[in-house]
Amino acid sequence: MPQISLEYEPDILTLWLTLRPEPKPVFTLPLIESVGRVQDAIMELWGQEDDRPIRYLAYRSSGSIFSLGGDLDFYLDCLRTNDRAGLRNYADQATKVIRLNRTGLDGAVITLANVRGKAIGGGIDPARACNVMIAEAGATFSYPEINFNHFPISAVPVLSRHTGPLEAERILMSGREYSAQEFMEKGAVDEVVAPGAGEDWIRSYAARTLNSHGARVALLAAFNQQAADKYGPLSGYALAWTNHILRLKPLEISKLQRIAAAQERMLGRMLREPAPSAS
Repeated sequence: MPQISLEYEPDILTLWLTLRPEPKPVFTLPLIESVGRVQDAIMELWGQEDDRPIRYLAYRSSGSIFSLGGDLDFYLDCLRTNDRAGLRNYADQATKVIRLNRTGLDGAVITLANVRGKAIGGGIDPARACNVMIAEAGATFSYPEINFNHFPISAVPVLSRHTGPLEAERILMSGREYSAQEFMEKGAVDEVVAPGAGEDWIRSYAARTLNSHGARVALLAAFNQQAADKYGPLSGYALAWTNHILRLKPLEISKLQRIAAAQERMLGRMLREPAPSAS
């Protein structure tokens, strides 16, 4: 399973899934496929068995950036070769991961995410699709896609599930960056914690809710059923996104190329800067 690593904490029945995308901190197709294989394996091995060894699936990032979003280099490669099938497969795999995060792997687990550093565009959605998403102070959130005539595949149903549709529209149309506190005030983050404290918060959450896990899963399923009209048709979003990408004009494609190059420059600067000391 490339671009991820796994760690199991038996005391709290928690499987940590650490995102390790290469060469950039974006949601690459190999990363998405690896996450999907973990999700499938948990459901196939244990499903909703009473004695299943995994009750919580927790996501975290390996670096100082949570995610810069979708894989622009992959999109550009598909555009160069007019690869509709490749783009649609990417969208389908991404929406499957998002759906299963939202449903707790169809009632098998509670999904959680700890966001540290920048979370941009489509890189927010797999985390926000989780049943619980927390952010460490200093994290930032933005959906800048609108500024270059683009949109994240699943942002509308994912974000509106938490903020309501009107606030989700304002966030997606603004393209602006929000602090973790601002995003929480809009309903898009469940808790803001001190820098470096996110993983311990998740451990504490798992320990204190383990005895009520079954009831929590049932409640989440009921809320998801109630929200199904706004969250359900992800395949339709995947098709709309694929069609939109393939209709991009040369000027818009050049903007994507410039953004991909800007990502390279930003990552280069970060590699040259000394890591901040822990406090």
